[in-house]
Amino acid sequence: MVQRVAVIGAGPSGLTAMKACLDEGMVPTCFESSDDMGGLWKFKEVSEPNRASIYRSLTINISKEMMCYSDFPIPADYPNYMHHSKILKYFRMYAEHFKLLEHIRFQTSVKSVRQRSDFARTGQWEVVTETRDGQEERHVFDAVICCAGHYTYPNLPLKDFPGIETFEGKYFHSWDYKGPEDMYGKRVVVIGIGNSGGDIAVEASRVADQVYVSTRRGAWVIRQVSDNGLPVDMKYNTRFVHILFQLLPINFLNWFGEKKLNAMYDHTMYALKPTHRLFSQIPVINDDLPLKILCGSVIVKPNVKEIRGSTVVFDDGSVVEKVDTIVFATGYNYDFPFLPSSALYKSGHRVGMYKHVFPPNLEHPTLAVVGFIHALGAIMPQAEMQARWVARVFKGHKKLPSNKAMIKAVEKDTKDIDKNYIVSKLTPLQVDFVSYMDDIAGEVGVRPSLPWLFFTDYALFKRVLWGPVTAYQYRLMGPGKWEGARRAIFTQFDRMYQPLKTRQQEPSNTGRLIKLSLTLMAGGAAAYYVHVHNPTTISTLLSKLHPQTV
Repeated sequence: MVQRVAVIGAGPSGLTAMKACLDEGMVPTCFESSDDMGGLWKFKEVSEPNRASIYRSLTINISKEMMCYSDFPIPADYPNYMHHSKILKYFRMYAEHFKLLEHIRFQTSVKSVRQRSDFARTGQWEVVTETRDGQEERHVFDAVICCAGHYTYPNLPLKDFPGIETFEGKYFHSWDYKGPEDMYGKRVVVIGIGNSGGDIAVEASRVADQVYVSTRRGAWVIRQVSDNGLPVDMKYNTRFVHILFQLLPINFLNWFGEKKLNAMYDHTMYALKPTHRLFSQIPVINDDLPLKILCGSVIVKPNVKEIRGSTVVFDDGSVVEKVDTIVFATGYNYDFPFLPSSALYKSGHRVGMYKHVFPPNLEHPTLAVVGFIHALGAIMPQAEMQARWVARVFKGHKKLPSNKAMIKAVEKDTKDIDKNYIVSKLTPLQVDFVSYMDDIAGEVGVRPSLPWLFFTDYALFKRVLWGPVTAYQYRLMGPGKWEGARRAIFTQFDRMYQPLKTRQQEPSNTGRLIKLSLTLMAGGAAAYYVHVHNPTTISTLLSKLHPQTV
């Protein structure tokens, strides 16, 4: 019976993993190498080795209702797209509300996680930790949850850029970027057009002499602000849209989505059009980048061919001279250096885990990885769903398939990912947000049933089907049911609107007056037409409406 659980990392995945363990009656101990919780969202002026890093101005590109935990809505007055400082405040409120802080050991890093000699019988693990002052400790846990994230080890592929050793300026990875202060009046080349590369290019363009973005494949760029000013994920990440994706051919969906994006800004004209289709890779979410391209402060270039001193040569033969700074927004490597290699099953060029959580080759399912997932959606609700499943497996409420069946499922996942998505060794996994959430929710027993809602609560059914797939949907029924889930769904748009209502405005009567005028004009025109073509009709109708006397 699992009682004591080690949780590695106090970021968003670690916090929800602790809560899931507590909900199932287990005792978690979380080891966090930093002096504070929050993981990626804990800003540091200087990047620390073996830790995720963010820049000073970073604002999340997922709206608050789509990123919050399922039983703890983000305050209504918080902006829809939050600065990292607000996100950290939310995590602290979550930790304090569910009394998680008492289970975290700060400034304590995990050096190794190894199976005990009697693992075949007990399934237990020995965890070796080291405090900030170098004191080493050994612990025994019944189970381990790894929540270390995958933005920790920057990928700096200098060998792919001949002549980089001759570069006369400054170059660094986006992991080291904190702000544009050192780019005033400079000529900057940003290599990579992911979300970080796009953000850095836009921010640098406000102070730099000129910014160039080099991209090997291009990218589809979508806006955070969607139709009618709604956050794009609340507008389109719905169950109805998800059902359409199951019913319609992917080629049609790609064509329709690309047509809609090109109606805003033609990706070919902006030199952005990628070699892949829209839904084959997670798009870049950036409202400002197309405007900066239109203004000329950001110029899109192909892949870098070579570097000659302060000159950068691109694949198309074009040359940019007097370059001062090169920023490598070239992604991250992932690693689990503290885990035994025997616990990690290799599938193709990725670490294969059953449903991206459990190593499929262990004798006991007492090791899990939470938050190691990639989808067009926030990590918080996905990690929470994974953690709820893990806690129920650890507690014995849910049984995993045989090792053979899990390995077969992992291999199928690898083939499906390679078939449906453009992935690389840096991003070896990608899933559909709703499909994956529903899959794991089915394992937990909390997947919302649309037929059941249709017959028992039609008002809620409409909001679940047509509204955004917020995490509250997975607290409506089953283990961990939250009584506030229904109300949270009914009020999610109220919380979206509230931070926008910063100025009192009198309701406009213009629309009503226009409608009334049009109605009167149409009615008058109809009456005139009838009177001209049949003069007695109206008088006959009026006489019939006149009360008769007895």
